[in-house]
Amino acid sequence: MTPELNADETRDLRVLEAALFASQEPMSADRLQTFVPHLDKDALEALLARIAQDYQGRGIVLETINNGFAFRTAPDLAESLATLRIEERRLSRAAMETLAVIAYHQPITRVEIEGVRGVATSKGTLDLLIETNWVKPGRRRETPGRPLTWVTTPDFLDHFGLESIVDLPGMDDLKAAGLLDRRPAVAVTADLFGEEGDEEDMAEEASSIEEDDTQAA
Repeated sequence: MTPELNADETRDLRVLEAALFASQEPMSADRLQTFVPHLDKDALEALLARIAQDYQGRGIVLETINNGFAFRTAPDLAESLATLRIEERRLSRAAMETLAVIAYHQPITRVEIEGVRGVATSKGTLDLLIETNWVKPGRRRETPGRPLTWVTTPDFLDHFGLESIVDLPGMDDLKAAGLLDRRPAVAVTADLFGEEGDEEDMAEEASSIEEDDTQAA
């Protein structure tokens, strides 16, 4: 039986609940504690666990995302809410493949991305992924030229419902989902993110690459 909260604990719980609802992004435990500074770490964690318990089985659940906390719609209701989904900008097949390569191989340089995909990557492709806030620059490699690496962001985890990057599907998961076939592996992993590409996407990237080369010349 769940123990009753006293008046002070109830208020603290309501404050945390309101902060989580008001925030558009996952909030870390340290950030949440600024709303209830009189609570120690154990008391804060106990209230967060209580909130998670209270929302179990409901349309909204408390999720842990990249060591932060956020209210999200229950995953099993995704199909019922499909008509509410708004696609702000459709990503090309090239962008989705690049995103998949970065997600599975991060930190990774642009040259390494091109090595995995087997084609050149236009600057516009990376710019688009940066605009969506799904990838960001990582550390520079301690190798000649000190090339910049690319990594995914907390927004990437949040958008695709992942608690951390280790929750990306593994080989066994891909096989179980019927996503491993004769297509290149990079095309298969791009499908995990729910976008369909076509020849027009690839032509668009090729054109962008040509523009990059022209500008460089």
